[in-house]
Amino acid sequence: QASSASSPLFVKASSARTSAVLLGMTPTATSHAPSTAKSDDGQVWVAYAVFLGLAGAVYHLLAGGEFSAIMTLSVMLQCLAMLILCLQAWNRRSVEGISARALAMEAVALCCRLSSTLWLNGYLPADASGDWAFQAADVCSLVLVTGLLVFVLLHARSTYQEAEDSMPVVPMLLASFLLAALLHGDMNNRPLFDTLWMTALFAGVLAVLPQLWLVAQTGGRIEPLAAHSVAMMALSRVLSGVFMWHARFDITCGPWIAGYNHAVWAILGAHLAHMLLLGDFAYYYARGIANSGLAAIVEVPSLDMIV
Repeated sequence: QASSASSPLFVKASSARTSAVLLGMTPTATSHAPSTAKSDDGQVWVAYAVFLGLAGAVYHLLAGGEFSAIMTLSVMLQCLAMLILCLQAWNRRSVEGISARALAMEAVALCCRLSSTLWLNGYLPADASGDWAFQAADVCSLVLVTGLLVFVLLHARSTYQEAEDSMPVVPMLLASFLLAALLHGDMNNRPLFDTLWMTALFAGVLAVLPQLWLVAQTGGRIEPLAAHSVAMMALSRVLSGVFMWHARFDITCGPWIAGYNHAVWAILGAHLAHMLLLGDFAYYYARGIANSGLAAIVEVPSLDMIV
């Protein structure tokens, strides 16, 4: 992809292209057996090693070290988070602590984003990773989250905490779409798909709320693999936020108020909101890792007080 003298971070939106917060929280005592923890620890190391290898290849070999590639690394981290959550469900043959409502919101968010990025350039990084790697990571995330949702609702329904997973998600999805319709940018020059991309951002941020509600209902205890999944989602949002901050002058919109770019502040505000929602978790996760290593069980007292 050719870049202009000003090195924009986004691909121009004039042409069509032809070429993934999840928490899984398992409060049961049986899942804390040493053999399971040891297996989890090894799987986390393998997952991180594979991710680092793929991320290094994408950043250095595919993207040529371009700064905009951090956006692709962000969606790769989201895919890693989904994979780790799937590992937890598979290892335990249980979906205790995993919110089907949060998974559904994540699936909707991914579909909305892919409706734009699979064929339009407006919200893709300007480097070569935006040609296919970005979309491939999102497709993988969608496959993983859909498979996990099917596993929760059909194959492991007996372990699903349906009564506790009670936060309504339809109003949040509708609110995401309505806000996106008002605050979207025009990077795609197609209002519907600009709206869907912004809907994906808002819905992805709000998807953490059903999961936080579920963990609050079940004691505020986060299993090791689930904690790593949450951490990867948080790190994904950090990288995305850093990218959007540096790309803020490239983001355009049809302003409601002359001279005020509402789309930029809506995007940055959504990233900040996600960080605030996960702030307590970040502290207790870092403390748990420092004290107990990768096998740490994270307990977040502030979530328990929500009930």
